Amino acid sequence: GFPSGSLFFQLLELLMLSPTTELEAINTMLSTIGESPVNTVEDTGNVDVVIARQILQSVSREVQARGWHFNTEKNYNITPDSEGYLVLPNTVLKADTVYPDDSKDVVVRGSKLYDRENHTYVFTDAVKLDMTVLLTFDELPEVARNYVTIRASRIFQERVVGSDTLQAFNSQDEARAMVSLMEYEADTADLNILSGN
Repeated sequence: GFPSGSLFFQLLELLMLSPTTELEAINTMLSTIGESPVNTVEDTGNVDVVIARQILQSVSREVQARGWHFNTEKNYNITPDSEGYLVLPNTVLKADTVYPDDSKDVVVRGSKLYDRENHTYVFTDAVKLDMTVLLTFDELPEVARNYVTIRASRIFQERVVGSDTLQAFNSQDEARAMVSLMEYEADTADLNILSGN
C-alpha cells in the first residue's frame, strides 16, 4: 500500500470523487513547491502558474505522442484538397497509412502528408490512416490525467525548486501511475493475439 499521508494517496482519493481538471492538476503541481492554490489557470500574473501550465501541456503532449487506444483514430480517410494536398487536422501528433494504402511511403511534414517515393506533397487519391491525436487535458481518461499530473508535478518541482527534500512525487509514484495507465490501455484496447498484431 501507499503511505496514507502521501500526496500520491491524497491525489488518488481526489480522483475517486470526480475527474481531475486542468486547474486541479496545476494546483497539485503548485502544492509540490509549497505554493497556494489558484482559482484560474488563465493569465494570473503568477509566473509559477504559467510555468506549471506549460509543463503540464508539454508532458500531456509527450505522453499522448506514444499513441494510446484513447487518442488513436483508426482507418481515417483523408482526401486531397483543391490543390492535391492531404492536410491533416491540427491535432495530429503522428499518422501512418493502413490497408489498402499501407504500401504507400508517406510521412507527416508540417500539417501535410508527403509522398517520399514520388517526392511530392500532391496526391490524386484519398489515403487511409491511423492517426494519433492530441486531446485536451479534460478529454483524457482519468488514469491518463493522473499520470500526466504526477509526471508534470515531479518535473515542475525539479525545475522550479530542485530540492530532493521537497520532492512530493518521486519516480516510484510516477512508475505506479504508469502501470495504472498501461493496465487501462490493456483493458480498453481490446488487444487479441489471435486477431491483431
